Amino acid sequence: MTLNPSINLNDLSRPTDLLVKLAKFTCFQLDYRTTVSDRKHNSSLNSLGIKSLLGTEFLEKSQIETIIKHSFLFKKLVDEGRPIPQTLAGKTVILLFFEASTRTRSSFELAAKRLGATTLVLTKEGTSTEKGETLVDTAKTIQAMRPDALVLRHSSAGSPFHLNQILNVPVINAGDGFHEHPTQALLDLMTLQEFKGRIEGLKVLIVGDIAHSRVARSNIYALKKMGAEVSVCGPPTLLPPKVEQMGVEVHYELDKAVKNKDVIMTLRIQFERLNSGQSPSRGEYSKFYGISESILKLAKPDVLVMHPGPVNRGVEISPEVADGSRSIILNQVGNGVVVRMAVLHLLTGGELIEAKV
Repeated sequence: MTLNPSINLNDLSRPTDLLVKLAKFTCFQLDYRTTVSDRKHNSSLNSLGIKSLLGTEFLEKSQIETIIKHSFLFKKLVDEGRPIPQTLAGKTVILLFFEASTRTRSSFELAAKRLGATTLVLTKEGTSTEKGETLVDTAKTIQAMRPDALVLRHSSAGSPFHLNQILNVPVINAGDGFHEHPTQALLDLMTLQEFKGRIEGLKVLIVGDIAHSRVARSNIYALKKMGAEVSVCGPPTLLPPKVEQMGVEVHYELDKAVKNKDVIMTLRIQFERLNSGQSPSRGEYSKFYGISESILKLAKPDVLVMHPGPVNRGVEISPEVADGSRSIILNQVGNGVVVRMAVLHLLTGGELIEAKV
């Protein structure tokens, strides 16, 4: 099931709960591409050939590869202490965050500043939406300030797509409701490439609250496009209906799901989003779905453990695993900065820089 393409999101004064409900109960197979696309733009616009980064569902494999390649180039410059091309010098990036964030917001801000940009961070409490202003009016006000890019996090699925119709600058989705979180998936793929040397053919298990996870959806889309085999595992109440239609294998028993896996990606249980009928107790969840040393013994000897953060230690992952040799959680955090540097660089007209590094 897809969102009716005849619906014009511009007719809505703000993304509504309808979008959230539709997304939640259709595994987020939302098709905004008829009404929200980059069809007005062509490959001469920038190195990616797209105006905005709205979700990994809408990226081609070659575009994912380009972003990852540039992420490694920026990582090399940072690690070696070499000068970073100031491709955003004289430009302004606005970070509009309507939900709390530590890693994503700070890494986007650091990424923009490393490229020479000026940043302006706006939160829900710091905008007139607290006074009843719509998201559209807020966006138009921001556009009047002539920024060069907008990074948006919002609780409503579809918000970045909506603003992409209105604004004439790149919109980067930093998380929209339960829908997508594309830069998290891109940094996860970069980290896998770094530690495994490949993505194609990897057997990846995503464990936890899939139903409410934008990280899971973005990773499923991206991993499958890059040739990985993806499985999901969690309590039945925390798996979306018809999730298998996304091309993943579904498990309900963790000890069986982890067998022969190269990567285990565990997710934070979003207790704040769950009702009493959906939510297992922390103890129950840890017992049946927590990643422990004993669980890792059932996977491949060189299995890697990932987590998008923040981590609920002792719930979805034990402290020993989180801090152990097979955990690459902090590497994910570090790679988040260079991935977002690559995205900002490419979407704001930066050239392909491989030959210059």
